[in-house]
Amino acid sequence: MRLHPSTPLLLPHYTEQEAEIHAYIIPKHTQVFVNVWSILRDPAYWDDPTRFKPDRFLNSDIDVRGTDCKFIPFGAGRRICPGSNLAMRMASLMVSNLVHGFDWELPGGLKAEDMDMTDGIGIAPQKHEPLVVVPINAD
Repeated sequence: MRLHPSTPLLLPHYTEQEAEIHAYIIPKHTQVFVNVWSILRDPAYWDDPTRFKPDRFLNSDIDVRGTDCKFIPFGAGRRICPGSNLAMRMASLMVSNLVHGFDWELPGGLKAEDMDMTDGIGIAPQKHEPLVVVPINAD
């Protein structure tokens, strides 16, 4: 969710009054998009931001509820995704069932470090090269 958010931009927000952010003036009644993709890869917030390190969240007070602006995969404030709690429960359940139910390997003897994880461009970006895993045992 941090490295590959489902959408790179959050839903549009609307300024009710003039605002100043880092010397930029945002006029009243301006539509604003939050670039969550950039926030989730910002080296000011994350050590080694492009590296997959799930242990960075162990013993951390960062969560997905939108209270910490450096990790907002479901948005924040009044516009936080109403399905975020369900999504977290279902993602955990689905991934754990897949990991438990199958032995996995990469196709054609591909090594993990050789995989192309480059994101495409778009509202819901796809990988340049499709990510494929092959179940080898369904017992």
